[in-house]
Amino acid sequence: MGGDFGPAITVPASLAALQQNQNLFLTLVGDQSQIEGLIPSKGDALSERIGIIHTPDIIGMDEKPSAALRKKQNSSTYCAIELVSQGHADACVSAGNTGALMAIGCHLLKTFPTVDRPAIVSAFPTLEGRCFVLDLGANATAQPHYLSQFSVMANAMLTSVYGVASPRIGLLNMGKEAGKGNELAQRADGLISDIEDLNYIGFIEPEDIFEGRVDIAVCDGFVGNMMLKTMESVAAMVDQLIARQMAKEPLSVVDSDTIAPLLGRVRENIDPGQHNGASFLGLQGIVVKSHGGADQLGFEQALCTAASEVEYDLPSRIQQKIARLSAVN
Repeated sequence: MGGDFGPAITVPASLAALQQNQNLFLTLVGDQSQIEGLIPSKGDALSERIGIIHTPDIIGMDEKPSAALRKKQNSSTYCAIELVSQGHADACVSAGNTGALMAIGCHLLKTFPTVDRPAIVSAFPTLEGRCFVLDLGANATAQPHYLSQFSVMANAMLTSVYGVASPRIGLLNMGKEAGKGNELAQRADGLISDIEDLNYIGFIEPEDIFEGRVDIAVCDGFVGNMMLKTMESVAAMVDQLIARQMAKEPLSVVDSDTIAPLLGRVRENIDPGQHNGASFLGLQGIVVKSHGGADQLGFEQALCTAASEVEYDLPSRIQQKIARLSAVN
């Protein structure tokens, strides 16, 4: 029910995901009448893999997480995460209120015993493919050991789900030189450097992310959220600049046949929707947040992200990595 468009986007995206993944079963949680109006008639092959749970309440995008946790236990968000906590679902995907998702997730699913705070991670497009950045907003302020835990959890995700043998990890800072940055960066650098099985390359700057020099970029939630919003804004600006320039200087038929497909691929590569689906690492269950403004393709991508994390049992792999780190330290 969340996001800018609600069921008008999430239900068609769910149907598309079911078509792509024959092993996928979905429970759609929210206003039953709205959901049913967007699903093919009963007996359809896809509808047999869809369940619906009606909930009367919705958590608004501007509601405080603490209030939502106390007062909205009949909401679609609370019910969806509760299904995961009770073992009736393997993962929760939502485009709703991020803070409420985090608060309810921590309440119902809990973090692993040795994880102090969950982190939100998502992929950024780069010249070489993608880089996973965390934290994207769960922790506006952070302690140095949070960042070391984030690096371990992200490393577990890339090695298990995405098959990256030795992910290159960088700590986002205002400069690469030793001694640069605030106390958080300095202390976190020392902690991450001491973790033996990480491919930690040290301090990085934003250009290192977008030029593809690292696979994982670690930072606090304030910096990460600003990075995310800046990237999305720049991507939208570039798309508009391309459109405006093409409108000013119409291409010939020959040029159009050559250039238009190239521009289309550029737009696709920088489209945040192609990388949609931010995972809440550190919870004892899978919760994936879709961007509130995601289109159908974007929400479908978030569903696919959750399905991959289920397939590779990401929470167990993170637990093993974190337990090993705690034993060493």
